[in-house]
Amino acid sequence: MPGSARRALERTLDALRTDAGSALLLVAVTLVALVWANSPLSPAYERLIGLPIGLQVGAFHLDLDLHHWVNDGLMVVFFFLIGLEVRRELAVGSLRERSRAWVPLVAGVCGVVLPVLLYLAIAGGTAGDGWGVVVGTDTAFLLGALALVGPAMSSQLRVFLLTLTVVDDLIAVTVIGTVYTDAVHLVPLAVAVVALVALALLGRSRQWRSAPYVAVTVILWLATLESGVHPSLAGMLAGLLVPAAAPVRADVVRAKQLFRDYWQSPEAGVARSARAGLARSISVNERLHAELATPVALVVVPVFALVNAGVDLRGGVLAEALASPVTWGVVVALVVGKAVGISGGAWLAVRLRLGRLPDGVGPGAVLGGATLSGIGFTMALLIASLTLPTEQAREAVVGVLLGMALSWGLGWLVFRVARVRFGEEAADLPVRLTPEVDGERDHVRGPVDAPSTVVEYLDFECPFCARATGMWADLKAQLGDEVRYVVRHLPLTDVHPHAWDAAVAAEAAARQDAFWPMHDVLFREQHALEPEDLRRYAGELGLDLERFDADVADAALHDLVAAHAASARASGARGTPTFFLDGERHRGPHDARTLVAALRAPAR
Repeated sequence: MPGSARRALERTLDALRTDAGSALLLVAVTLVALVWANSPLSPAYERLIGLPIGLQVGAFHLDLDLHHWVNDGLMVVFFFLIGLEVRRELAVGSLRERSRAWVPLVAGVCGVVLPVLLYLAIAGGTAGDGWGVVVGTDTAFLLGALALVGPAMSSQLRVFLLTLTVVDDLIAVTVIGTVYTDAVHLVPLAVAVVALVALALLGRSRQWRSAPYVAVTVILWLATLESGVHPSLAGMLAGLLVPAAAPVRADVVRAKQLFRDYWQSPEAGVARSARAGLARSISVNERLHAELATPVALVVVPVFALVNAGVDLRGGVLAEALASPVTWGVVVALVVGKAVGISGGAWLAVRLRLGRLPDGVGPGAVLGGATLSGIGFTMALLIASLTLPTEQAREAVVGVLLGMALSWGLGWLVFRVARVRFGEEAADLPVRLTPEVDGERDHVRGPVDAPSTVVEYLDFECPFCARATGMWADLKAQLGDEVRYVVRHLPLTDVHPHAWDAAVAAEAAARQDAFWPMHDVLFREQHALEPEDLRRYAGELGLDLERFDADVADAALHDLVAAHAASARASGARGTPTFFLDGERHRGPHDARTLVAALRAPAR
């Protein structure tokens, strides 16, 4: 392939990997399916989705048509990915801190219950079994629509909505796997239970290789398929059992040492050890998620849309659907039920003081996100195909597609009104450094009047901050006098009990012109930050210990550290290390090479 064509393909794939790109791809595939199913070529479409495909290994054989291979096979990867996301949110994400999770959890439950009640009120007498159609929200479409019609900056709202979809997806998959299961075969079900136990044991044994998890999940899928339970439940449960954890600094350092070995001795065996060390430093959950996210977004879900969205609307089918209570039950439940249920649930949780909205997210953004949550494509189509007769399933699909269009349009309108009438320009944390750097008040390395500024919010007990302390040397080596380096305190006292005292000790040393020497010592000795250790370091630096003791007890220094922490909150810093480049919060990797490239970028 010529270089220009390869680069164009890479740019296209990069665009499709974004939330907006994947949503537009799904829209395009859905339109292709609808046009194909309503064209003179519709018999070819029917032959395609009904194409029989068999799999036989010895005495075992599996015979399904393409439609079922996609819905019962390929979509298991989608549900497995959802399970991975739920486990990661529970372990290290927004569901880890229960106080932060209550508002989206309550909103998510209300965003399930109200749509179901509305559907049953409108269509319960006609197709009551179809209530599951309105339970789930399509995550891919939701995030894509948010990227296209939501605020330009909406990371905090995005996390809030992801937590909502975790609730929706968990309930929807449970509904599919239990409520809509017909006959259950005990022997395959027992095999499935054994596979689940094996996955749990793999996690408890801290197995870091991904292959055993994948192999057991395949066995679990086959057993569940034979048992009569819908395999979507198997995919979700398997993902939930794959462990997730934040990187451990010791593992990252070990990987660095292994790569140093390879740099010194570039041999195949050393390279293999380096790859294994790198893999071990990242949880198996995160590695599997990274491997599957793109194939699911660009292949699995679009293929699902292709084989499920092709509803033949000719011969008066569309007119009948628009007159059907099933169609309007789905539309009202998704468009009204989701918007009112989610926004009302969030309001109720806040009023009951169960929690608060994410920083930077206003009520208009919540209502806009709740309205977009009426896009229930993937789960809705799957449940419609499982639960309703062909004619009613078509009516439900029409309702889903109509609800998707209405939710998208109303979401755009809500966000626009929130921006114009209520000034909600963003739904994210602040990005500007507040207050700006003051050469007399802040601790500065490098020329005070340097054209570029790097500010780091740090915690002396944070292991990742300790490894970033060499950042100044790298920046100085590459940018020279063009950069100045500033640090401010953000002691995370809930996880680092010694961080506050260490910050005060550094400020006490600053009163004797020894901030940077104390800074370097505290990071070098961050395993020992008890008060007696801090005093010993002051003595080793030659400080006046009587004055140091008095300064450590001075309320003004504690107020100064508190002011730094307040400036971090006002600037959008929530963890350490957080970097600001020329007054704007840096998002993404914070290695020296990345920061230098960002400072040198023309846009800056």
